[in-house]
Amino acid sequence: MEKKKVTLVIPMYYEEKVAEECYKRVKENLVKLENYDHEIIFVNDGSKDKTLEILDDIAKKDTDVKVISFSRNFGHQAAVTAGLQYVTGDAIVIMDADLQDPPELIPDMLKLWEEGNEVIYGKRKSREGESAFKLFTAKMFYKTLNALSDVEIPKDTGDFRLVDRKVVDTVNSLPEHNKFLRGLFSWVGYKQAPFEYERKERFAGETKYPLKKMLKLASDGIISFSTKPLKLVGALGMISIVISVILLIYALVSFACHSPNLSAGWTSIMVVITFFAGIQLMSIWIIAEYVGRIYDECKQRPQYIVDKKINIK
Repeated sequence: MEKKKVTLVIPMYYEEKVAEECYKRVKENLVKLENYDHEIIFVNDGSKDKTLEILDDIAKKDTDVKVISFSRNFGHQAAVTAGLQYVTGDAIVIMDADLQDPPELIPDMLKLWEEGNEVIYGKRKSREGESAFKLFTAKMFYKTLNALSDVEIPKDTGDFRLVDRKVVDTVNSLPEHNKFLRGLFSWVGYKQAPFEYERKERFAGETKYPLKKMLKLASDGIISFSTKPLKLVGALGMISIVISVILLIYALVSFACHSPNLSAGWTSIMVVITFFAGIQLMSIWIIAEYVGRIYDECKQRPQYIVDKKINIK
C-alpha cells in the first residue's frame, strides 16, 4: 500500500539563527511518522543574511528538503502562497520557522485529518513572550474583521494549520493578487476543525511582524473579505448631511429670532470645517484602498518572483 505524504511549507525571512534548529526539530518529528512519506519546503523570502546559504547546505544533505528563494522580499503571505504551489503531499502543514508553532503537534493534527477533517487550524490557548499591546491589537483585529466580514474567521488563529491537498488546490486556483490566506481557508469551506495549543516564545531572533506589517495584514484581511467599509462611507455622508441640515435650521431660527448666538466665533466654524474635511478625507482613503487593490489586480503582475529552486524539478 502506497504511503500518504505530508508536506511542510515554512517561510523564512532573516532566520539564520533559527534555520538549523527548525529543520532539526521538524525532521525529527517527521521521521517518526512511519506511515507517511514527507517533504519540507522552505521559502526564502528575500533574506540577505545567511538563511539561503544554510538552507542550501541542508538541502544538499537531505533530498526531502526543497528550497524556493525569491528575488527580493515579497512578504509572508506571498512566501506561503509560493510554497503551496509546489507541494506534492496529501496533507500540507503551514508553520513559521521561529518554532512558536511546535512541530511536535503534527502527529495529533494528522489524526484529526485522518478522521475526515480537511482544514485543521491552530487555535492559540496562550501566547508566550508577546507584549500586552500585541495581544490587545490581535484581539481587536479579529473582532473588527469578523464584524465587517461575511465569512467568520476563527479568532486567535494564525497561518499554522494542516490542510488537505484538495483544499490547497482550490486556494491555488484563486487568481487574486493580495491573498489573505487564513481568510481564504475559511472562505473556501470544507470540513474544518480547531486544534488548541500553547504558543511558545520564539526560539531565537526577532519578530518579522512589526506594527507596520501588522497593519498591512489587517488591511489585507478587511479589504479582501468585506465591502462594509465602502458602505460606511455612505453612512458617514448621510450623517454629515444631517448635521449640516441641523446647523442650517439652527442658523435660520437664530437669525429669525435675532438671537445673539448667531454671531459665533471662528472656533465653531473651524470645528465644523475640520469635522467635514476629516470625514471626506477618511472616505477618500477607504475608497482609495479598494481602487488600489483593483489597480494591483489589473496589472496582473506575479505575486512573487522565484530566483532559485533547490531539489525541485
